[in-house]
Amino acid sequence: MQHVVILGAGFGGLELATRLSEAVPDAARVTLIDKTDSFVFGYSKLDVMFGRLGADDVRMYYRDITKPAVEFRQETIESIDPVTRRVVTSGGTYDADVLVVALGADLDPAATPGLIEGGYEFYTEEGAFALRDILPTFDRGDAIISVLGPFFKCPAAPFEAAMMLHDLLEQRGKRDATTIKVLSPMPKPIPISPEASGGILAGLAERGIEFWPESVITALDPATKTASLRDGREISYDLFLGVPVHRAPAVVEASGLTVDGWIPVDHTTFATSFPDVYAVGDVTSAPVPRVGVIAEGEAGTVADVLINRLRGDDAPDAYKGRATCYIEFGGREVARFDVDFLSGPSPSGTFNDPSLAIADAKKEFGATRRRRWFET
Repeated sequence: MQHVVILGAGFGGLELATRLSEAVPDAARVTLIDKTDSFVFGYSKLDVMFGRLGADDVRMYYRDITKPAVEFRQETIESIDPVTRRVVTSGGTYDADVLVVALGADLDPAATPGLIEGGYEFYTEEGAFALRDILPTFDRGDAIISVLGPFFKCPAAPFEAAMMLHDLLEQRGKRDATTIKVLSPMPKPIPISPEASGGILAGLAERGIEFWPESVITALDPATKTASLRDGREISYDLFLGVPVHRAPAVVEASGLTVDGWIPVDHTTFATSFPDVYAVGDVTSAPVPRVGVIAEGEAGTVADVLINRLRGDDAPDAYKGRATCYIEFGGREVARFDVDFLSGPSPSGTFNDPSLAIADAKKEFGATRRRRWFET
């Protein structure tokens, strides 16, 4: 019986634990560790932020996991030794035959001076849920939604937030008294796809939302409500919503697993340079975006590797980097972006215009995973 220890119960950790439980419950014992008590889809934070759902509606509690051969522990990870595959937590010590790091990326609002005092972040549950009460108080002036670091989760999220803010202001009859701008270090919304970028830019233009590409805000002055850009420009704001700088968790950095801030992996199998240590999701430097559904696919590849090994089968196919992402356009309509990062000579994708039918497909996407990961 192999002991598989999975650090982090997000998209990657939940998918890997489920796959192992389904395929090899008699050959693998899984310990799934996370410091929180529940899982929330990234997109559900926007649903709460804009008043579509309540916080209790979007939480899925890890205590409800009853998968064969899977034990969940709510504990804080204190140290990781990738050589011995020993993990020390607030609740004990775990020695793994196979260790999988799926801890995601931490957010660092303090990396942008003035953000904590003069703005809001909406990428954590705490930040997004608090904005549910803040946004209704914004009824005039300039709103800025800004990406503050070079790497961030879910490339479409800032644009989704902008279009949903437009809807909220329209519903309250305050849109004409406001402006909305999205600032990003990227040259276009989805750099690998002119089609998807064009669709998002058209949605912004239709709603009178400005896009400032290749624009990085380095500091906020809360007293004057002015943001400073790297190129020397300044811009005033009345409401500032920031996507904070992302970093690997400190416990991962201290473990010796990272190179240049992130865990390098063989992106065909997600093996690290340490034997029987794998890493998936936002914590890696794999050549794919930091998106939940990507982490799920990576975990599926690790599952295939481990299951085939336990069964004595041949090595599985390499990770293809294929995923479907849903993009909120407001008005209850959702677009779909089907992407293929690694199976061809270059990344490619297909954009499907927003519709109510795709919105229904997104709901089923969430419902399917809720059933798979949390129900027996």
